[in-house]
Amino acid sequence: MYSTKRNIQQLAVLLREHGISQIVLCPGSRNIPLSQTLIRSGFYKCYPVTDERSAGFYAMGLALHGGQPVAVVCTSGSALLNLHSAVAEAYYQQVPLVIISADRPAAWIGQMDGQTMPQPGVFGGLVKKSVGLPDVHTEEEAWYSNRLINEALMEMTHHGRGPVHINVPIAEPLFDMSATELPEERVIRRYEGLNMYNNDYQPLIERLNRYRNRMVIAGQMSLIYLFDKKYVKQLAKQFVWITESIGNKTVPGTPLRHIDQVLYPMAKDTMANMRPELLITYGGHIISRRLKYFLRNNPPLEHWHISRDGEVCDLYQGALTTVIEMDPFEFLEKIAPLIEDVPSAYPRTWEQIAAGIKTPQLPYSEMTAVGQLLKHLPTPSALHLANSSAVRYAQLYDVSEDVEVLSNRGLNGIDGSLSTALGYATMDEKLNFLVIGDLSFFYDMNALWNGNYGSNIRILLLNNGGGELFHTLPKVELDEQSARFINGQHSASARAWAEDRGFKYLAAHDGAELDAGISELTQPSITRQPILLEVFTDKAEDAKLLKDYYHSLRK
Repeated sequence: MYSTKRNIQQLAVLLREHGISQIVLCPGSRNIPLSQTLIRSGFYKCYPVTDERSAGFYAMGLALHGGQPVAVVCTSGSALLNLHSAVAEAYYQQVPLVIISADRPAAWIGQMDGQTMPQPGVFGGLVKKSVGLPDVHTEEEAWYSNRLINEALMEMTHHGRGPVHINVPIAEPLFDMSATELPEERVIRRYEGLNMYNNDYQPLIERLNRYRNRMVIAGQMSLIYLFDKKYVKQLAKQFVWITESIGNKTVPGTPLRHIDQVLYPMAKDTMANMRPELLITYGGHIISRRLKYFLRNNPPLEHWHISRDGEVCDLYQGALTTVIEMDPFEFLEKIAPLIEDVPSAYPRTWEQIAAGIKTPQLPYSEMTAVGQLLKHLPTPSALHLANSSAVRYAQLYDVSEDVEVLSNRGLNGIDGSLSTALGYATMDEKLNFLVIGDLSFFYDMNALWNGNYGSNIRILLLNNGGGELFHTLPKVELDEQSARFINGQHSASARAWAEDRGFKYLAAHDGAELDAGISELTQPSITRQPILLEVFTDKAEDAKLLKDYYHSLRK
């Protein structure tokens, strides 16, 4: 009855869920499975129009009468190009159209096969969004296809109205119509500019009050936000609050900050029992891989993401149901008095688990150096964390709320951490500390060349002769020959370069030298010179200590 192609089935369901009831169908062979599935679904009123040039404008006329979105389906090749004029007109008239084009598999584009051309993005800037669906064979591809369809259909009426383009590659066999039913599909909704008087707002609150196991995750935010005191208690007790050092002070109450240590000892069945029913997220990136693993394998019933831009961010792979386009702090303070004050054991259970986590007590190592620095940081100050091991080690320890934490977690690359810290410190009067690994430092050491920095910069350089992160990756074993090419082995020191650039240079090779170096590095007054403390360790020993520490959490 329906096409067996999963991407076609998803389209047939989600078009209806996003308010489309009318579809213009153009003839062709590649789009037969699309057209037949849409016709047989019984959801849509379909109109046959042979000429695509006319079909696009005909669909626009349908949409103009009543203002509801209308879809147009065409076959591959030049058929799609004939819709270009109508798409341009719809864009400038702000008419919501969905252009759905059948396509050949990407492998056949440019291979002299019939009716093939590069179709994704063919309308350029004349559509609000253009997506190319995958040919679905795995659950990950099904999640990706579902997300792309939702994104495109939501964008059609987001910040104005206009056309969108969904390109659907369809591989042989084309005409297997043996599927007897259409699947249930995850629908993502966007709420724009929510306020207390919006008719859409109350159903959202009713949904929230339906759940008792509620979790909030605050990602990276380079600011400090103090919630209104009258809402702090209510918000804090109704949710499990999770953040990391790079989240800074952007949650009410006391959050769980060491989520890796909390999750590591959990058995799979315990994780399943601890999954949230409702997950609310705001802010940017998170660091913890284990948190991503936990929520991807134990998805909440609903995931709401709050952001000013209203972009779709489905980090936990398939749970996202709601995008709230709003300032997250304004939203949380507005919902606080509307949350039913019904006791929930869920937050307390997480707190009890977290209470048993002990701060690492390790012998001389990179982790110890980071822990010592964080323990003795003067306040107020700024802490910059370079990527790779440096930012991950910092999550093992507490950081004062009076220390602002920054890190280049947009792309998580090792390049530019030193330059960013220097630029920030130039504009900042307080002490700025940077924790950075050897590869990150030497990669960006020309940052010290420009001289645009003062004496308020303090650097903790972790030098173990290469990229230690590669030694901690699961199931990766590097022999001596492979390690030379993969983990950037070296025997360089920063001493000459640091002293040449006017830094006071300190070095540590053991615990006593580390204690002395940290004491001088963290002195609270700004000195005449910037300071660099280079800590030398053995990468294999560092990796072993880290692994042993995590294993100890399970005992």
